[in-house]
Amino acid sequence: MESIKIIKLINGDDIVCTIPQHLLDDKSPLVKVDKPLQVKYIPAVEEMGLKDYVALIKWTSYSDDTVISIPKDKIMTITSAGKAMTNSYVNVSSTYDKATMTQEHNQDSYKRERYSDELNERLNQIFDDLDDTTKH
Repeated sequence: MESIKIIKLINGDDIVCTIPQHLLDDKSPLVKVDKPLQVKYIPAVEEMGLKDYVALIKWTSYSDDTVISIPKDKIMTITSAGKAMTNSYVNVSSTYDKATMTQEHNQDSYKRERYSDELNERLNQIFDDLDDTTKH
């Protein structure tokens, strides 16, 4: 199995992928990566404070391609993934081909509901309270 790599791009994105040895070309201005997944850091408020969760999402969600070319001049670093990230990558990338955006999953397919006036008022109050606490 190819080793799992984390690529830090100059725009700040972290991409987890494999770099197939047979696609490496020192003379090319591009690096070809297989099944790239973008690392998304998701902050969550918990009882003990803020905690980050990591999600791996398909980096090129609107393409069926599994091998993607990245210009070398857009890469800051390439490192080997740790054990936990490797395990996550293997699990998520196993369904890579199924992770494309399909017609059934577009925004229009979600059912929309109108909140009751009471619930809407309560939500607005919560946001107003949060806004007040952040201004102090």
